[in-house]
Amino acid sequence: MTVELSPRAIEIIEQTKLLLAAGGYHGFSYADVSERVHIGKPSIHHHFPTKADLVLSVVARHREQAREGLAALDQHVEDPLARLTAYTDYWAKCIREGTLPMCICVMLAAESPMIPRAISDEVRAYFGDLSAWLASVLEQGAAKGQLRLRDDAQVDARTFMSTVHGAMLTARAFDDPETFATLTRAAIRQLAVPA
Repeated sequence: MTVELSPRAIEIIEQTKLLLAAGGYHGFSYADVSERVHIGKPSIHHHFPTKADLVLSVVARHREQAREGLAALDQHVEDPLARLTAYTDYWAKCIREGTLPMCICVMLAAESPMIPRAISDEVRAYFGDLSAWLASVLEQGAAKGQLRLRDDAQVDARTFMSTVHGAMLTARAFDDPETFATLTRAAIRQLAVPA
């Protein structure tokens, strides 16, 4: 069930998402959000009484948007290999343009032992959704003779997902957005059946 959010609440969520991508749960405060959306901290507390409420809303919205994006790929990109490429190209563009330099769920997963349980549960659910989608794409690609599974589809999906998220970290570590595209293209080549 989707909760209807006011335009101001959506702005708060979007700015918080950028702060999470930059520094994780403990890397920002309501003062940082206040500065970005140009409203006082009490107004933010009106929409999201606690930091945990705010971050949970951000992650839930991110998860919903990811599910919608993956469903759109399924609907508009018939070829499984092209779907994997479109998925990694989305992130390559975000990283290159700086619009979302890191998946917020990757940042929050690293902090999982130190964040509220409800948030870590939502992050885990995000990864469950993504790995299930990837497994489905890999199975379809194997059935069409485009992709080869080295293990079962779920293990290969989690391996690919780990490579994508590791590539995000590596691009950040080297301060080189193109590193992400290079590593993810290599991961897709390893899955592809040679022509």
